[in-house]
Amino acid sequence: MTVEDAHDLTRIAPFFLAAIQDTVAIGRKLAQRGRTGLDAGALREAKLAGYSDSAIAARAGSTPDEVRQLRRALGVRPHLARIDTLAAEYPAETNYLYMTYGAHESDAPPTNRQKVLVLGSGCYRIGSSVEFDWCSVNAIMAARELGYETIVLNCNPETVSTDFDVCDRLIFDEISLESVLEVVESEQPLGVIVSMGGQTPNNLALKLHQAGVPILGTPPECVDRAEDRGKFSALCDELSVDQPRWAEATALSDLGGIVAGLGGFPVLVRPSYVLSGAAMRVAHTEPELRSYPRPLPRSRGNIRS
Repeated sequence: MTVEDAHDLTRIAPFFLAAIQDTVAIGRKLAQRGRTGLDAGALREAKLAGYSDSAIAARAGSTPDEVRQLRRALGVRPHLARIDTLAAEYPAETNYLYMTYGAHESDAPPTNRQKVLVLGSGCYRIGSSVEFDWCSVNAIMAARELGYETIVLNCNPETVSTDFDVCDRLIFDEISLESVLEVVESEQPLGVIVSMGGQTPNNLALKLHQAGVPILGTPPECVDRAEDRGKFSALCDELSVDQPRWAEATALSDLGGIVAGLGGFPVLVRPSYVLSGAAMRVAHTEPELRSYPRPLPRSRGNIRS
């Protein structure tokens, strides 16, 4: 299908469709090269087009870690650039920063101060992230009072934690394993606070720990134990803490037998690997239970009586 054909069907401006076409073409080249054909030029082209390490790995038949190690060896790294809040009329001296592969040097080289990296809540709908923002801001204030340079990584501009005067450095970027590792390697913080931003940074706790990143606060293994319903249930049994009868469902065909084993309806259904109450639902009938949305890839449904 040509750009013109796509435009006729979607009414999306050809400018954007052409950009999408270029991005798709880069992905096809990565697939043709394969893992052994990746070089600095191919990686830089993919990074400039917005491909993550995971996306590159998926197309080239590699792994995200292999792509990351290859990038580091070939010197394909992002730099911190300042967001120009003054429309180029005057030099921008703000601490609004973002990571880009389109720069040859950083606008804000790291300092020699001891620093702490706080991960924010990431993208959240209005009204549901205020508690994470409050927690992030208070963590930042406490770290500053202790004399640490504070760095915040967040991609939610409508929060107090992303105000210009809250922290020393504010990096607008996605909260992913790749982006956090890049910030940690560049800034070399004393530690990373993951527990103040909600589910998004909590999901990274164990992976960051396994990558050698120091996590401040609750040990990542304990975060994992709290989020994994099986491990959490085993802990309750170990501590002689009462808990409701529950079972794990991995297929829709299991639901009838599981509910019967629990004693019947009503039941509470929730994803397994979450700490928050998001996506929980009470089902009073089997059709209602079967209408429960399919869980995300890592989450398995838990049913409690």
